[in-house]
Amino acid sequence: MPIKTGAEYIQSLRGRKMKVYLFGELVKEPVDHPMIRPSINAVAETFDLAVQESEIASVKSSLSGQQVNRFLHIVESSDDLVHQNKMQRKLGQLTGTCFQRCVGMDAINSLYSVTFEIDEKHKTDYHKRLVEFIKMVQKENFVIGGAMTDPKGDRSKAPYEQEDPDVFLHIVEKNDKGIIVKGAKAHQTGCINSHWIIFMPTMRLQESDRDYAVVGAIPADAPGITYIYGRQSCDTRSMEGGDLDSGNSKFSGQEAMIIFDNVFVPWEHVFMNGEYEFASMLVERFTCYHRRSYVCKTGLGDVLIGASAAIADYNGVPNVSHIKDKLVEMTHLNETIYAAGVASSYQAHRTKSGNWINDDMLANVCKHNVTRFPYEIGRLAQDIAGGLLVTLPSEKDFRSPETGPMLKKYLKGRKGVDVENRMRILRLIENMTLGRNAVGYLTESMHGAGSPQAQRIQIARQMQLEYKKQLAKSLANVKEDAGPAPEQSDYFQRVFKINTKK
Repeated sequence: MPIKTGAEYIQSLRGRKMKVYLFGELVKEPVDHPMIRPSINAVAETFDLAVQESEIASVKSSLSGQQVNRFLHIVESSDDLVHQNKMQRKLGQLTGTCFQRCVGMDAINSLYSVTFEIDEKHKTDYHKRLVEFIKMVQKENFVIGGAMTDPKGDRSKAPYEQEDPDVFLHIVEKNDKGIIVKGAKAHQTGCINSHWIIFMPTMRLQESDRDYAVVGAIPADAPGITYIYGRQSCDTRSMEGGDLDSGNSKFSGQEAMIIFDNVFVPWEHVFMNGEYEFASMLVERFTCYHRRSYVCKTGLGDVLIGASAAIADYNGVPNVSHIKDKLVEMTHLNETIYAAGVASSYQAHRTKSGNWINDDMLANVCKHNVTRFPYEIGRLAQDIAGGLLVTLPSEKDFRSPETGPMLKKYLKGRKGVDVENRMRILRLIENMTLGRNAVGYLTESMHGAGSPQAQRIQIARQMQLEYKKQLAKSLANVKEDAGPAPEQSDYFQRVFKINTKK
């Protein structure tokens, strides 16, 4: 039976033979580990939302003809992309953290068009294999994890030049049944909470890197796979008991390193095998989708803005002018992120394969905003919250018969506000700006889907200065032999295209 609810999803993760290491020890059952479980709860919300608000989180698939979770859908219009963004913001509001499924959604959509174009050139059948795989995961409602980032070793050298060839995942053997790969993928979001992992190349490759030009899908518990769980700030608070000090006791994100030790992949699940010239296309299309997907951070921003407004109220200063102005600034920054992401989706175009991809320029603008604005929103939240944010005594002190009454006396805010509620909001702000979920809101915003310079490079490639210079010269009546006028870029063609619907 396909998975439907969040509870059914959690149950589907039980009993798998996974090698997961945390604090140097093998985890017997990841589902029940108190440090891992909040990240599983966040993924479970993606299932419950599809049941409770099906219009935003589910859609009819043209591949299977079934109503499927939007995270497994191949986008067929700009509206599909916009609906993804709306779903992502909603889930950010519901969880206050990374819900870990955008990478899989963006992986299958980028592969859908790239495999089509590989087949077109090389007469392969990768696209057909991928479609059958997608139909299978849609039918079962599985979670897909996307694995792109290699450890990279010496970053001044290409994959084939590395002293240790395993710092980039690569093919070590081929036979009539499939391929065997070895290597690792670093800081992979939600990988332990996935049913399947799709691994992809991480950068532009050359002919000497042919063995590194590989894409495949494997079950998350495939033989030869080892996961080493990543630390997060304040993560052990979830193991202390109680639910106050963690700030957000129910939800968190997840990252881990995946080690591939001679992992077998059958041919039916291989979607690239040495076609090195398509690695850059795959990376660029994946990052185009994924950088726009960072509108999810606006949902987290909504939560943090709400927490800031709540603590201002609890402190008795909700109507102070500088407090209101800071909340306006936080909202302005948050909506600017969302505007760029949604605009990128609206200016989508159809690929050769038939699916749609969002506008690359605005996707990079969206993600570049995300590398900056959450930090400023977080700074303003800390400003509004006050110093108690980082000096608050523990929940055990609050519950203690000796110290508890003293804390309740001296940590009062506005009359009528329960002291514990004030502490809970402070802990939530700490959680999102300094603690465990600052991983998903701040540092992931900086480096996920490419660090800031990666977006600046893409923006520079598309800013079309010659065309803009010609606009200025024309209005200024500049007379010079400049040759033929430059044509509009694809970006400007989409800007000025008038979409009509019959």
